Amino acid sequence: MEIIRATKTAEQAGAYYVRIQAMARKHQIPLHVEFDEHDTPATKYIVIVDNYLPVATCRLYGIDDSHVMLGRIVVLPEYRGQGIGTLVVGEAEKWATELGFKTAVVESRDNKIHFYETMGYVADYSAKIVGETFTCYRMEKKL
Repeated sequence: MEIIRATKTAEQAGAYYVRIQAMARKHQIPLHVEFDEHDTPATKYIVIVDNYLPVATCRLYGIDDSHVMLGRIVVLPEYRGQGIGTLVVGEAEKWATELGFKTAVVESRDNKIHFYETMGYVADYSAKIVGETFTCYRMEKKL
């Protein structure tokens, strides 16, 4: 497995590929919903590649000077259960720390809260987010 901090268009396309395969296709999420105002050329992405195939991704962008949003964290279904999700989040946290952020924020689907708790995130159950596709909760972790 190779970890890429996607700064080139071709590398960012790998992030988009994973999201389309694992989210848009599986959950019938329209592209205009999956790809939002936070997907810009300046947005940072982590992409995990197995040989030539992108298999996992995480998007990160600043909320303010100290908080970074980690989102669109996706692992292709056939690669789940191998620690790749933890790997992609860990690399995003590392990059965010290098960029000077102090707190990582995720908006976790309700059925993924335990995954983030195992990495030190704390859920705010009063911060329920009911979106077009999923119900999520805000979670934070000091970096």
